Amino acid sequence: MKGKTIQEIKLGDKASFHKTISETDVYLYAGISGDLNPAHINETQARDSFFKGRIVHGMLTASLISAVLGMQLPGPGTIYLSQDLKFLAPVRFGDTIAAEVEVSEIILEKNKVILTGTCTNQNGEVVLKGTSVVMPPKQ
Repeated sequence: MKGKTIQEIKLGDKASFHKTISETDVYLYAGISGDLNPAHINETQARDSFFKGRIVHGMLTASLISAVLGMQLPGPGTIYLSQDLKFLAPVRFGDTIAAEVEVSEIILEKNKVILTGTCTNQNGEVVLKGTSVVMPPKQ
């Protein structure tokens, strides 16, 4: 399986991935990342927080953008160079997140593609947005 080369990518190309975030996803991410912040794993403490309950790690949500880039657009073989993120709203356990990327710029001579990305919950609320810079696979 191979991703799209820069010659195959067009301005405005889009791809998306949908995932319902489970409690298991959050605990696995906490273990892998070492981020055991009570905001994510301790309901008793999280109830007294700003968010009034546990929330999903922001970077777990952002990883859905990575899934789109690495598996669909440009796809397998893509090299992730940078990511700019803005976290706009909390993601809760059980939320279904749609991660979508869109090609906003192609820098042919440097084999780089810039994509805008958004993550939206099941209520249509944008919870994350950002810009990714990637190198698609070469021919």
